[in-house]
Amino acid sequence: MLLPTTEMLPEGEAIDRLSADQAAAFFVRGQRLAVEAIGQAAPEIARGAQAMAAAIRSGGSLVYAAAGSSGLMALADACELPGTFGIPAETIQIHMAGGVPADGRMPGDTEDDTEAADVIGRGVSAGDVVIVLSASGTTPFALAVAEVVKSKGSVLIAIASNRGSPLLELADIPICLQTPPEVIAGSTRLGAGTAQKAALNLMSSLMGIALGHVYQGQMVNVVADNTKLINRAVGIIVGISNVSEAAARMALDRSGGDTKAAILVAAGVTLKDAKALLSAHIGHLEPCFNSLKSNQDIKV
Repeated sequence: MLLPTTEMLPEGEAIDRLSADQAAAFFVRGQRLAVEAIGQAAPEIARGAQAMAAAIRSGGSLVYAAAGSSGLMALADACELPGTFGIPAETIQIHMAGGVPADGRMPGDTEDDTEAADVIGRGVSAGDVVIVLSASGTTPFALAVAEVVKSKGSVLIAIASNRGSPLLELADIPICLQTPPEVIAGSTRLGAGTAQKAALNLMSSLMGIALGHVYQGQMVNVVADNTKLINRAVGIIVGISNVSEAAARMALDRSGGDTKAAILVAAGVTLKDAKALLSAHIGHLEPCFNSLKSNQDIKV
């Protein structure tokens, strides 16, 4: 049976019968509708974000698993978490069917590899959150992983485009991204892939906010490990602590590159007290500043 969002033909004339300009406009419309599809799943995405944040707070791991294009979307999201939000890399697992491609080759038959799920399951525990993606919701690799991690007691977040698909039925938090039929039927790297990446962006960003890694709309737990990000961290410190660039750089250096601590140091707190405040308030800067205001230690 053809799956409605991933394999059925879109309405209207076939894309290859259109002029280049018409085809481009049709593609853009398809991408826009794909992104709009995540709106109906916003409550489930928010639930997923809270589950991810809880796992990180408790020392658990985030485990991403998918095949093909879905795997590439998962890989992109997972790899950006350490730099953007300071999530420790050792708490993130990435499992792509057949392994992460290192040479541009991604064999299609690996999505049928169900035996790999047992290997993946050995590295998963009850405190982890596992995010499994499959555009169709029927990919054998994804289903096998989902079944194994459920038996481990892990929280299973599933992302698929077809309502009622087996993967969504297995999930603790099912996220259905009901995208329209692909502009090129069956090419799920298009609409489904775009919706998956947008949903992952939203979910992991909401997780970062829940963990206190976003303050005044800025990524205050950024890992400043290159010139661009050092400059960004300095700019964040300048803006929040209302100090000069030189003072911000000094605070960042004294804090060993810890942007959150540097923000407090730049505001007049010792490094020891800054770390104690952050520990007491689970990494959230706003209650740290509120505490300082109530104690009248500094003016913020």
